[in-house]
Amino acid sequence: MAKQGQSADIGQRAVSRREVRAHRILNAAATLILRWGYQKVTLDDISRQAGVAKTTIYLHWKTREELFAALMKREKLELAEDFKLRIAADPEGATLRGILKHPALALMQRPLMKAVLLRDMAILGKLTQSAESKSAYVEKLMGFKIYLEFLREHSLVRTDLSLQAQVYIFSAIFTGFFLVAPLMPDEFTPSDEELAELMAETAHCTLEARRPVSPDELQTVSATFMQYLTRSTQVVQEQFQKELEA
Repeated sequence: MAKQGQSADIGQRAVSRREVRAHRILNAAATLILRWGYQKVTLDDISRQAGVAKTTIYLHWKTREELFAALMKREKLELAEDFKLRIAADPEGATLRGILKHPALALMQRPLMKAVLLRDMAILGKLTQSAESKSAYVEKLMGFKIYLEFLREHSLVRTDLSLQAQVYIFSAIFTGFFLVAPLMPDEFTPSDEELAELMAETAHCTLEARRPVSPDELQTVSATFMQYLTRSTQVVQEQFQKELEA
């Protein structure tokens, strides 16, 4: 029995070391992409930055493209986890106001995901196409559409606008604020917190119902939205974990 227990411990430590190494490689890739841009980063560069042999990288991913795909999965998962924590800490986090404010603040802490949103070719190059294709964006919107339908059923958003119009307006607010910010003179450029608050206020004034929301309603929408977030990330989380352990 003791030997079996020791074998299990050794196996668990091996998995842990493998995961730590995989994350070190991904960290190196992220650093170099932000420094030089995706097009210029090679596996040789990543191996030097991570302090591992190039052949070690192949133990985790067979190609450069697979490595970067794994990096983007990790970025999405970490962004989603940050978002969930922010939502959970805010009683109004699952309202449209919160659903704009909190992901905006989370995104500002993740330059790679911000580059994906802005289609920053200088940083991501062709990776923008594989990291966030139109089909993936449509799938994400359809998931949000279901949650928006829930808010409409409970009269927590306006119902005089069509559902399609509300999805479009919500997307335009979120993306538009990020796109405009780099174009503004310094004197008109808000801080990250101010930008997130402006997004939230715009969504509130444009889309939310003109009535107070009760604590019970807030608790209901929060629980529903957390379920939505969990479902939307569960498959990606399972795939990513398998890659790390393979």
